[in-house]
Amino acid sequence: MPSTSVCRATFAAMCAALALAAAPAHLQAQTGPDSTEQTPAGEPSPLEGITFGVGFDGYYAWNTNRPIGRINLLRAYDVSSDSFSLNQANLIVERAPDIDKGRRIGLRLDLMFGQATETLQGSAANEPRPQAYRNVFQAYGSYVVPVGSGLQVDFGKFASALGFENNYTKDQINYSRSYFFNYLPFYHFGFRSTYAPTERISLTYWLVNGAQQSEDFNGFKSQAAIITLKPTPAISWNINYYAGREARDLVPDLNPGLPTLPTQPGLSVDAVSPFDRSRLHIVDTYASWTKGKTLIGAEADYVAVRPPSGPSSTVSGGAAYAQYRFSPSGAVAVRYAYFADRAGLFSGVEQNLQDVTATATWQMSDGMMLRGEWRRDSSDQPFFLGRTLEGLRRTQQTLTLGLLWWFGTKRGTW
Repeated sequence: MPSTSVCRATFAAMCAALALAAAPAHLQAQTGPDSTEQTPAGEPSPLEGITFGVGFDGYYAWNTNRPIGRINLLRAYDVSSDSFSLNQANLIVERAPDIDKGRRIGLRLDLMFGQATETLQGSAANEPRPQAYRNVFQAYGSYVVPVGSGLQVDFGKFASALGFENNYTKDQINYSRSYFFNYLPFYHFGFRSTYAPTERISLTYWLVNGAQQSEDFNGFKSQAAIITLKPTPAISWNINYYAGREARDLVPDLNPGLPTLPTQPGLSVDAVSPFDRSRLHIVDTYASWTKGKTLIGAEADYVAVRPPSGPSSTVSGGAAYAQYRFSPSGAVAVRYAYFADRAGLFSGVEQNLQDVTATATWQMSDGMMLRGEWRRDSSDQPFFLGRTLEGLRRTQQTLTLGLLWWFGTKRGTW
């Protein structure tokens, strides 16, 4: 074991090196042990273009039903009632490609902790081995192929572009998420290629394992084709089509202890028989218009699960959004969503769902946000939890206070 003096000397040397790296260039040249080893003038620093972000998202919600188990049904993130809750704690590190600076490669990593990890990727419903990928929300590398205006190819795990709403609360107009955010895929693993022939149109193609599958459920790969239109700076319109075979072909082997084969714990060789060969089709489109202090948005979705024979199971619906910024730090927003769960694919019950939400935002500073929200969910069936399992209700109302903090060099939408 090295002596204390050796450890202290090593630590001192590390501190000196870090101080030298953080010093201005002219001081580095004066204090460096050998000025010939410094980055030559005119060459970019290997750290140039790196951005990072750290975020905390917590909330308190009150459900007027006082549901058993303190559970808010059909919520993506605000799942707990009458509890101070951690929704997400995030760390993002990114170095995006920059052709103007001669950088064709890029890399992004998003780590996530808290309740949202269980919704997105912590459940066995999403992953064959959730424990292996639980805290990695995004991790992908990029390369811009020198074709035309530049064909960007990404490989790894990336957030889904299906649906109007996204993961990071600070970038949304409401605190809670709509039904379709909770139902549509959260992320994918595989290849994503994007090409913009003009400034007004962008074309994207995916070849991925499936819907929110870091590891494939089966040997069938899923695909998506996406068109993004920007006819004016104020308007953005996405048209998305996704298709794949999403059923498992192996029985999950969760927490099995010692593996019976020379392989990693959790990997299964127990085949599902008969295998479900149904295909999933998603047609999703959404658009937004931003003018001055006002934002208007809309989304429409149709999802079908088609077996080799027999009728398809479908869901359909959409959402409308509006936000008005009455000051640089304050905004109000409303959302209405309709979800026709005709086959119970989302909720497990054949029902028609509606969500009406009103949200007030106060951004106290660049890096801190307070949100107050009222939301009413309703169904044409007794579905929502009451004080007992027998006392199901047709509605649930929640009052939520969300508190968000973030800092870092990454600006704009995360």
